[in-house]
Order: sequence, then structure tokens, then C-alpha cells
Amino acid sequence: MKLNCTTTLIGLIGLAAIARLLPHPPNFTPIMAMALVAGCHFADRRLAFVVPLAAMLFTDAVLGFHATLPHVYAGVVLTALIGMGLRGRTGVATVAGASLAGSLTFFAVTNLGVWQVGGLYAPDAAGLVACYVAALPFLENSIAGDLIFTALLFGGHALAVRQRPLIAT
Repeated sequence: MKLNCTTTLIGLIGLAAIARLLPHPPNFTPIMAMALVAGCHFADRRLAFVVPLAAMLFTDAVLGFHATLPHVYAGVVLTALIGMGLRGRTGVATVAGASLAGSLTFFAVTNLGVWQVGGLYAPDAAGLVACYVAALPFLENSIAGDLIFTALLFGGHALAVRQRPLIAT
């Protein structure tokens, strides 16, 4: 059976999404890697948004929904856009830089959401700063997870493409 590139990408993202459901350190997840690889490799740009968002929706239905999900999903969309900027430029340094940019974007957007809707911080500039400072310990795991899962997904895609008799690009 011959698979196409879209099917392979959906499979890789699906496997990464399942990893969200397994025990893991805080913020060490494949979320940004899924969006980055989708943005970079889906020929149909709509799929670059739909597939990672659908994977998120499926796993969030299992993990539970919360008030900051719009911010989380916005972080996914922004990272897919970063991935689109990688098209045709998938060298290790470029992809690692995009992964870091996705990590920082996700951090900025989701913690803005925590400040806006979480009710944990004062609704002023000092509260916003306090929210970001309190989130800094989680950033290290986010960056590490994003880099590792990005390497796995981009590497998995590259390996699949090399199997041209089985994968039509």
C-alpha cells in the first residue's frame, strides 16, 4: 500500500498527539512541534492549521478543557505560521531556531491568557509581569520538549520521504 505525504504527516502528528496523553514532565509536550511540522510540510495550508488543532481538540477532550484554551490554540496557529516560513529551509539550525521561536511565542501567548482569565494575578502591568516571572520555571521544559519533539517529527518526516517506494511526496 502506497502512502502519500499528507497521510504520513497526519500519522506523525497523531502519534505526537498521543504522547500528550502519556505521563510527562510539566510542559514537556509535542504541541509546538506538531504545529511547526504541519506548517512546514502540508502542501494544503489549511491542513497546516486543521490537523494540529484537531489533534489538540481530541487530546484536550481527554485531558480536560480550561479557560485558556483559546490562547493555547492561538499559540498553535502562530507556530504553524512560523512553520510555513520554514518551507524549503529545513536545515538543523533553521528548524531549531523556528522551534525556539515557537516556544517563546507559545510562552508569551499562553501566559498572557493565564493573566487575562486565570484570576491569579492583578489586572495591571505588575500582575502581568508577575505572571510571566512565575511561568519562567516551566519555560525550560517547554523549550526542551519542543526541540526534542521537533527533531523527532522533522526527522521522522525526512526518513519517510527517503522511503520513496512507500511514500509519495
